[in-house]
Amino acid sequence: MTPSGERSAMITSRTRLKAISACLLTSFVMAGCASTKEAVLPQDGPTMSEIYHEHQERSRRGGSDGAREALASDHPHPVSDGDRDLYGYTRDAAREVDSIFQRLPNPTLVMYVYPHLAGRHAVPIPGYSTTFTMYERTEFALPGEAPCSGC
Repeated sequence: MTPSGERSAMITSRTRLKAISACLLTSFVMAGCASTKEAVLPQDGPTMSEIYHEHQERSRRGGSDGAREALASDHPHPVSDGDRDLYGYTRDAAREVDSIFQRLPNPTLVMYVYPHLAGRHAVPIPGYSTTFTMYERTEFALPGEAPCSGC
């Protein structure tokens, strides 16, 4: 077969592949559009308005402590408002993260901006101080990689 014959055979096979892909895609799209709203969403059941009003009524009857009472009846440890009762049962995420993943040093720099005129209309800007960190991001050390603070 000649090079031009091979090229025309490749173009023909590409065209066939594109046509088959287009037919398959069209059939999938049409199959998705063939279903009705009634077939996809259940039509028997309460309306959103009925669900909302029922929830509001239950909230009024149960009061604000209904959920707390339900939890207290199923839980062996009494539910209360104080943190004292939960000591030993919960973790303090802030302390845990700080102790495991220590921040790498990132010094805060202070810069003084002198009074100046800004913009097209030369608006006077008073002098001020601003702070920023030396590095763009705050980096954290992996566990065991923390720099030695007392070395």
